[in-house]
Amino acid sequence: MNQQQLELVFDRSANFRPPRRPLTAAERARWWFRQMHRVVDAASEWRPTPPARPEQGHLRLAA
Repeated sequence: MNQQQLELVFDRSANFRPPRRPLTAAERARWWFRQMHRVVDAASEWRPTPPARPEQGHLRLAA
């Protein structure tokens, strides 16, 4: 059996963050609406397509 003390050294270059608590429903809703506001703010100007040109159609009637 090993009777020596082991030493554990963490690399300080890595970020060790404590686990996050789950978001509440209100926090999730705020996050969602912030995301949607960003999408709308970043949207480009939408222009509807011009109406199609009129087309001459033929109707064949059986006599």
